[in-house]
Amino acid sequence: MNQNSGLPAKAQVQFDCKGRATGKMRNELEVTMKQPFDEGPFVMATDEGPFHGGDASAPPPLALFVAGLTGCIMTQLRAFAKRLDIRINDLDVETRVIWDWEAKGRIYETAPHSFEIDVLIDSDDELDKITALVEAAKKGCFLEQTLGQANKIKHRLKTENGWMDV
Repeated sequence: MNQNSGLPAKAQVQFDCKGRATGKMRNELEVTMKQPFDEGPFVMATDEGPFHGGDASAPPPLALFVAGLTGCIMTQLRAFAKRLDIRINDLDVETRVIWDWEAKGRIYETAPHSFEIDVLIDSDDELDKITALVEAAKKGCFLEQTLGQANKIKHRLKTENGWMDV
């Protein structure tokens, strides 16, 4: 067991999300943490602007993605600062995510171009301690670690005969 949190030394962290199309392009989402403990549900929505025929009634999915990445690193910085006895007087993070977009007939294809995260920490601690904090937070940020490696994403389609891999 981890003496600091009561959690095991290793665990899996699982989030599930159920989405339902409710408007022109609006999606209602219910996200729940399932492991290592239950939290949620967290209810949120996405929508698109006029480009995709939506009403812009909620943030687009990419805005939530960038917000999630920014919030993840900020959370780890503050959580790990406490564990490493580093005082943060003030913290700002500025994230830029750029994708390449290419028209392919009536549809388009995308690819990640760059992920840039600027960390502005006001602290009275030494630079080497602050640098070690940022390095630890990078390793502890679930989203940053996911983006930093090749991932296999599985898709299944519900059919009258059951689930089909797509």
